[in-house]
Amino acid sequence: MSDEAERRRVGRNDGPVEDELERSFDAVVTEGSERLHRTARTILVTGLFGGIEVSVGIMAMLAVLHETDNHLLAGLAFSIGLVAIYLAHSELFTEDFLMPIAAVAARDGRLRDLAKLWIGTLAANLVGGAIMMWIVTRAFPEWSATLAESAEHFVHAPLNLQSICLAVLGGSTMTLLTRMQQGTDSPVARIIACVGAAFLLAGLQLFHSVLDSLLIFGAIFSGADVGYADWLGWFWYAVVFNILGGVVLVTSLRLLRTKELIDEERSNDEQPAG
Repeated sequence: MSDEAERRRVGRNDGPVEDELERSFDAVVTEGSERLHRTARTILVTGLFGGIEVSVGIMAMLAVLHETDNHLLAGLAFSIGLVAIYLAHSELFTEDFLMPIAAVAARDGRLRDLAKLWIGTLAANLVGGAIMMWIVTRAFPEWSATLAESAEHFVHAPLNLQSICLAVLGGSTMTLLTRMQQGTDSPVARIIACVGAAFLLAGLQLFHSVLDSLLIFGAIFSGADVGYADWLGWFWYAVVFNILGGVVLVTSLRLLRTKELIDEERSNDEQPAG
């Protein structure tokens, strides 16, 4: 008996992959397809909320960082933002790698739908977050030095292997968060995953195109010696390597693991209606 035949015999289903992966795959493709087929208005509003809500986490992070100068503790405080995004059903740009790409691979969406989702969500995240960061800087002017120091960590980083790896890890961490949340039905487990991802993302100062852009915007609004040209010089490669990290290190491997299910989904789409 082959290994695959033995797995099907002893497993809880006789499908091409384990039952847990099959359920997770179905959920991932379904939600990915829903995201791909949103209207432009829905994409923009959801992205605006994502930028606003992650700024709440940044506010908590800055408060802790200002008082303790400890990035690890500040990373835990930032988890408020990711929990808010999860509970409020909004999105960050880097959450739109695994599920929409899985839907495109299963032919439940097109690449132009993916491009619309990515561009719209990223732009709306930045606009919503920028509005909130302007409010935060006016409410807490005493955080200006903390914001300046945080922004300079990113805009003055040279484009070298370390910066590339920090951006790759930023994208893969957020995509792994999406994968973990799709792998469980427990709200508690999903919130714990948010806390863990926030600790890694903000506590280790990984390069994240949205989170760190909002820190830079806050520094600009506070009058720090950084400008939008400095932000763009960092932002373009952070976006590119966030995508590579999320797509190559997490999404592509997950799709490879569920290749049989993707083939089945494609076959079902190609069958003529009865």
